[in-house]
Amino acid sequence: MTSQNHLDRLDLAADAAALRVVKDETVTVEFASAAGSLMSLEGPNQYLPGDALITGATGERWVVSRDRFDAKYVPREGVAHGNAGAYRNVPVVVLAKRMDQAFSIARSEAGDMLHGEAGDWVMQYAPGDYGVVKAARFAKVYKAT
Repeated sequence: MTSQNHLDRLDLAADAAALRVVKDETVTVEFASAAGSLMSLEGPNQYLPGDALITGATGERWVVSRDRFDAKYVPREGVAHGNAGAYRNVPVVVLAKRMDQAFSIARSEAGDMLHGEAGDWVMQYAPGDYGVVKAARFAKVYKAT
């Protein structure tokens, strides 16, 4: 069994090894009609009615709360905002760090626990707001600024 490093109160803004990156991806979105859980590659994602259930360009699935989704994604041509369909992320600079060993981190304070392997990336979207991206996906959808 691989030992895991738990990351707590991570601040990539103070980490010289962190990169500033921007995601460029069109995703397929459905909106949850009831509360539930979706298993992403990095761990369980709990969701509430109205939250966005996203399938990325590389097939991975994850959840974005509705308030975060509305601020971070715009519909592609022919899709009305709030309806299922294709959306593109709004390009925003986030912090990312490649991890050299297996790790875990909570998505937010008391949030779902995410897990990464050596070579995966820990993402910091804002203070206290984290994600994990597999190495192959990171290489396909993120660009350094």
